Amino acid sequence: MSKKLFKSTSTVSLMTLISRILGLIRDIVLAALFGAVSGFDAFIVALKIPNFLRRLFAEGAFSQAFVPVLSEYKTKEEHFAVQRLVSYVAGNLMAVLLAISIIASLAAPAIIYIFAHGFAADPSQLELASQMLRITFPYILFISLTAFAGGILNSYSIFAPSAITPVLFNLSLIGCALFLAPHLSEPVKALAYAVLIAGILQLAFQFPFLKKLKMLPKPQINFRDPGVKKVLRLMLPALLGSSVAQISLLVDTLFASFLVSGSISWLYYSDRLMGFPLGIIGVALATVILPHLARTYAENSPNVFSDTLDWAIRSVLLFGIPSALGLALLAGPLMVTLFHYGQFSEVAVLKSSGSLMAYALGLPAFMMVKIIASAYYARQDVRTPVKIALIALLANLILNFAFILPLAHVGLALATSLASLLNVALLTILLLQRKIYIPAPGWTIFLLRLTLASIIMVVFIYYFNPALTQWFKWHLSQRIFTLFIIITGASATYFGSLGLLGMRWERKQKRAIN
Repeated sequence: MSKKLFKSTSTVSLMTLISRILGLIRDIVLAALFGAVSGFDAFIVALKIPNFLRRLFAEGAFSQAFVPVLSEYKTKEEHFAVQRLVSYVAGNLMAVLLAISIIASLAAPAIIYIFAHGFAADPSQLELASQMLRITFPYILFISLTAFAGGILNSYSIFAPSAITPVLFNLSLIGCALFLAPHLSEPVKALAYAVLIAGILQLAFQFPFLKKLKMLPKPQINFRDPGVKKVLRLMLPALLGSSVAQISLLVDTLFASFLVSGSISWLYYSDRLMGFPLGIIGVALATVILPHLARTYAENSPNVFSDTLDWAIRSVLLFGIPSALGLALLAGPLMVTLFHYGQFSEVAVLKSSGSLMAYALGLPAFMMVKIIASAYYARQDVRTPVKIALIALLANLILNFAFILPLAHVGLALATSLASLLNVALLTILLLQRKIYIPAPGWTIFLLRLTLASIIMVVFIYYFNPALTQWFKWHLSQRIFTLFIIITGASATYFGSLGLLGMRWERKQKRAIN
């Protein structure tokens, strides 16, 4: 089981890495062509609203509710019953999301007014954001169905198709930015069309894999089916519980709309870089862990459940802590190397670097929430994460008000990180108190080795990282070469130090799962 779980995680991580690299290329192209100006701010808002709902419905509450129920059906029911559940859920999901998309398109100006109220001071920006939202909002329909298809495939331990699907999103935005934008009177609108095209392509890509499994749904609307009712019962309260980080980011956008022009873009580029390790580590682990935890819970195997969770938590800390430190220490060089071209100014580099450092503080917590929340939802417990999420969201709002005046957009990023740390702390404490999670032996020495290796890595980066003024002077090739050397050297230093300190992760992996 340990080798299979590790192999599945590695597969998802590799696919996610490919997607994230293309995502960085996409952001480099967008930064060069559009910079951090009001028009791009409008696009980010028009993207964030359906993207927020995507993470809320597709990757958040829906997946957390649907995958455990599907796993239970696979364990206890015949294949035809599983097919029937899939068809009913597909039909209901399509009907609800189609209705939401139509309503949102009609009410686009009001939605923009609510979620980016600061745009009201600039009618042209408000109108542009509203026009693009009408184009981007149907994306929620296609991408939610894509996530639904991915949930089915993941439940059958087929992870690669859904993990590689985001590549199509990145290719669509790059293509439209380069080839469609120059032909439009409002070039930035090309990005809105790219989002819609990407949603259609991503859904179509799943069909052959579902057909091969004989799980291609025949959508039917039936809200009375027992399986559908169970999914809804788990999903509705989980809408908030599984996505507090995304709600916090959307709240950041609302607050940032009142700040100087470019603030939303600075947060966007910071969030994009933070999402690189988050996707490769946190999302990949959560994608693989959720079906496994749901299956072990259905099979009544509490020891395997706890050991699997222990392995996942150690994995997050092993990779998440050095990633966070690296992002914080190399925030400026990363921004310069990746985005300081065309319309992306030195001011934008400095501003984006500040918010990236603040987000980096919460990176391990963002990763951990995905793992810890999976433990609750695999057990079909939605009440506990919801209560804790409300506490964390309230803390985020209070911190936003406290930090926005002295720290501007950096304060918003810092508030999100601190709220996520609170969220994961409370979730973990309850798992321990209820003895759902019983830490495996060896945590003290594991944390000691991790701390020492991290300190050595920080010293390495601090010593070899030139001043930011030097990065501004260098050409692209010099920036890339130096950044590559520093990241490679820091990684070798970190993992080499772990090895010298006696860390043998393969052995710990086997002990944690078996």
